[in-house]
Amino acid sequence: MADSFTQPHSPAIMSTSDSSTLPKLRSMVQTYISLDQYSSALYWADKLVTLSTSTPSDVHMLAHCLLLTKQYHRASHLVVSTKLHESHMGCCYVAARALHMAKEHEEAFVVLEEGEEMLKEEEMKEHDQTTLSSVYLLKGYILEALDNRPMAADAFQAALRADVFCQEAFEALVGHQMLTADEERELLHSLPFQEQEDPDLASFLYSSSLKKYSCPEELDIPVQLEPLKDNSDLLVCKVERLFYNCDYHAAFKLSSGIIKSDPYHARCLPIHIALLVELKKTNCLFQVAHSLVDLYPDWSTAWFAVGCYYYLSGRQDPARRFLSKATQLDRLSGPAWLAYGHSFAVENEHDQAMAAYFKACQLMRGCHLPLLYIGLEYSCTNNQNLAERFFTQALQIAPKDPFVLHELGVTAFNNQNYERAEKFFSDALLRVESVNRSGTSPGLAEKWESLLNNLGHTYRKLGRYTEALSFHQQALVLSPLNPSTYSALGYVQTLTNDLTAAVESFHKALGIRREDTFSTNMLNYVIEQLMSEVAPFPGYPEETPRFPPLKSPSGCLNLDTTAGNLSPSATPPLATDSQHTLADTSNLSIDCEMEDTGDTSREHDGLDMDQTL
Repeated sequence: MADSFTQPHSPAIMSTSDSSTLPKLRSMVQTYISLDQYSSALYWADKLVTLSTSTPSDVHMLAHCLLLTKQYHRASHLVVSTKLHESHMGCCYVAARALHMAKEHEEAFVVLEEGEEMLKEEEMKEHDQTTLSSVYLLKGYILEALDNRPMAADAFQAALRADVFCQEAFEALVGHQMLTADEERELLHSLPFQEQEDPDLASFLYSSSLKKYSCPEELDIPVQLEPLKDNSDLLVCKVERLFYNCDYHAAFKLSSGIIKSDPYHARCLPIHIALLVELKKTNCLFQVAHSLVDLYPDWSTAWFAVGCYYYLSGRQDPARRFLSKATQLDRLSGPAWLAYGHSFAVENEHDQAMAAYFKACQLMRGCHLPLLYIGLEYSCTNNQNLAERFFTQALQIAPKDPFVLHELGVTAFNNQNYERAEKFFSDALLRVESVNRSGTSPGLAEKWESLLNNLGHTYRKLGRYTEALSFHQQALVLSPLNPSTYSALGYVQTLTNDLTAAVESFHKALGIRREDTFSTNMLNYVIEQLMSEVAPFPGYPEETPRFPPLKSPSGCLNLDTTAGNLSPSATPPLATDSQHTLADTSNLSIDCEMEDTGDTSREHDGLDMDQTL
């Protein structure tokens, strides 16, 4: 048995000659790295450096193996101690990356600064600049970790110009919202796509990721790229456009299809979670959060989903705890910071909410949502000037967003500029209706009830009562149990002198919310007006009718005055039906006859009760 045992095939059979040993060692190290056997690769790389007397390329290979085995400080020391980071591009990258992975960002930036002259010389060369692009990409990550986002954006753009296929740099710029929409378009036009062998591929894919605020439409895919139409990344880009255009039902339908085919799609999950919150699908959100925490507990997105679930369930303390954990795992997670601010805003903790929103604003420079929420908090604290300033900035980023238009209308209304408020509200309503016509939504969502009511308030201020009544009634269709809508409707009816309908509206408002002071005061006022202006019984005479005294029928009784008593002289005649009616009926029967008579007279006069009222 021992004789039949054979040794496993080795990646390389080394000879003792110096001319063949080093190349075979290098090939062996690369083979073990490709097989994810990093310890074996490290062992032979160490021997390679010793045999080659510290050749820079071999030192770079050894440092790379140390990096793969998470020996970060050892890898950095190996390069910096030999000063190779100032002369060898690969060694500079590995040393800086090792320090960056060890969370020593300032030391990593110093290493890159010491190799700055080498980087400038490398930029002047015409050969492949993939390594240079990687160094700039790493520099961007280090600057971003140091909260120097403007310089980080410049570094990411430099990486993209050095290598247009460096998608990680593009994703850092777009995914982290580091540029405005105009800056993104300028960057795309400046990239040297035409110098590549396939200029349409990267250009099409990048441009499809930038149109999140444009109208959702079918992608104009080049013929040679037609198979990409069902690619999940392109579908996620469309989901983002639908989301930012407020067509949540269509966006959720599309994102659900992506999640069904790829349950843990990293780019789709955050926006899918946001859609679940928007549509209040608590059970689905619970399932997503539970599965993510079980499988990926180190993902920021997993704890973001858990925090959103508790936020949607109304339990803000655990929501803040899990959202805080999400921001600790990924300090650059803008959605987690926004949700963290929401958990404070829903409890009117304006200062804490604004602090979270300002942090999100720093991280999401190209997104309008942090600016919108900061403006909302200023509006809640009655600081209309600052609120309008932030709303205007948000409108510049998303000029067709109905939420921004609505809030600008509220600010104009509070400033008593009703014509301007009416313009913003009308624009917002037109935008919402256009989305519903083009999307899959059956009609206006309940959330737009406030927009319709605010339009009603604005038209009331402008004296256009008919339109005000119409919008308040449309708001009742969306939210039938809103007491404020009934109060507003009753107020407009009072102004149009429809007092009876106003009483009914105020009664409905008080039936839903008994402590409604405005409705109570208005109801008392309207009833007093009715008492002074409207008769208690319309159509009836104001004075009580007088009837003649009743007379005794002749021959019924014989009065014997001499005898001093009454005695019948004959059998009294039978009373007729009419006589029984006058003598024997009660007051109730008389009232009933009067009412019948009154009805008959009204019929002859051609009057109707409703017309009299």
